[in-house]
Amino acid sequence: MSEIVNAGREQVHVVRSGPADGPPVLLDSGLGGAWFDWDPVVALLRDAYRVTVFDRPGLGASPAAAAPPSLRRDVALVAALAERGAGRPVTIVAHSMAAFHAEALARVRPDLVRALVLVDPSHEHGARACVRLSPVLTPAFAAAGALLELSGAAGAAGPRGRRAVLRRTSRAGDPAPAAAVRSVYGRGTVLGTVLAENLAYREMAADLVALRARRPFPPVPLLVLTALGDVRREACKRSWSEGHAVLAAMSPHGRQVKLPEARHMIHLDRPDAVAEAVGAALAPRAAAGEPA
Repeated sequence: MSEIVNAGREQVHVVRSGPADGPPVLLDSGLGGAWFDWDPVVALLRDAYRVTVFDRPGLGASPAAAAPPSLRRDVALVAALAERGAGRPVTIVAHSMAAFHAEALARVRPDLVRALVLVDPSHEHGARACVRLSPVLTPAFAAAGALLELSGAAGAAGPRGRRAVLRRTSRAGDPAPAAAVRSVYGRGTVLGTVLAENLAYREMAADLVALRARRPFPPVPLLVLTALGDVRREACKRSWSEGHAVLAAMSPHGRQVKLPEARHMIHLDRPDAVAEAVGAALAPRAAAGEPA
């Protein structure tokens, strides 16, 4: 089922599948991602889980955002979806930058989080943001996106940009139909939002670092999937893997899974690994006698 729903103060595109009484799983995309990036994973989960995929404001098929991207906004958004749509508590599967939102939610609303699966997550353990430009420049990015759409440039540049990114970040290629890709990445709103999220990245990372000092991470199951197939230098591989090991160590039930051949878009290259991680994250609860 696909629909536009109110979440927090935003409207977002949500796609739900699976049995209504299944364990709820919420899938959150990385920077610029869309719902169809999760299709290979959803195909493996929907028989046993109640799966919800959503597009952040301005991305995918979601309307333009009411507020600029920020850690506070996106945590409120995920919390609203967990409470009203996905079912609570929820297992959150977050890719790349969305790991910021998932970790922050676990810290501020542990009652909503059953387990976390972080898919090649961003990790910025010492980030700072002395100057915050995203609230000021986001309207300019929105205007630039609108101009690209009016000129027709968005229809060519957006899909071409997606193809270029996937060539570097996935071995599997694009699972989405060309028409769906054009309908999303040909939107000026999406292109403007991608620029705004990219600018807000450092600010979100800094806010998460500050939150870590104030709120403990709850003892929930935590799986961190590490892609190493697109990291060429050995020193970079060690640094990336060690950063993920620090994330996994946040929970006494944390574990890191290294995927040497997978690239950053693990949910395209190894959807089976993501689905297995969801099952593994819930297994400790089942073993303890709690319903999965």
